[in-house]
Amino acid sequence: MDSTGDRAGVRVVPMGEEHAGPVLAIYQAGIDEGDATFETAAPTWEAFDAAKLREHRFAALDADGSVLGWVAATRVSDRCAYAGVVEHSVYVHPGARGRGVASALLAALSDSTEAAGVWTVQAGIFPENAASLAVHRRAGFRVIGVRERIGRHHGVWRDVVLVERRSPAIR
Repeated sequence: MDSTGDRAGVRVVPMGEEHAGPVLAIYQAGIDEGDATFETAAPTWEAFDAAKLREHRFAALDADGSVLGWVAATRVSDRCAYAGVVEHSVYVHPGARGRGVASALLAALSDSTEAAGVWTVQAGIFPENAASLAVHRRAGFRVIGVRERIGRHHGVWRDVVLVERRSPAIR
């Protein structure tokens, strides 16, 4: 599947400003559920747009063009040794879960990052987010380890499971 392909009724397209409202609403829904991120509020579109790499961000759409979910990556460092390493986030609308949306988004991200010479895609996932850990495992990510008590979230210390996908195409 390419980044504009259709998978199980889900069409993945490059994310643009026309997706801003639904993308940020889906982000806020994930924040509100409590097991997706340390963030407490979705950013403005301007901040989101500036932080996410345009070539590695996608929206998943249904047949009507409604946004079902999104994936986006950021650089982990400006140091040249880490030029091929990105960190990503993937979020799916609560009503669209279980339909392969996250899998389609992760496939598009893998395609775009490999085409760009990125050798490692990583993420930090709360251990309580079993669905995210499972979809990442199916997408070829492996657990690197657990960062124990890495940060406070609503006054509670939280662990984060560090996962990564190493590109088999880039040696």
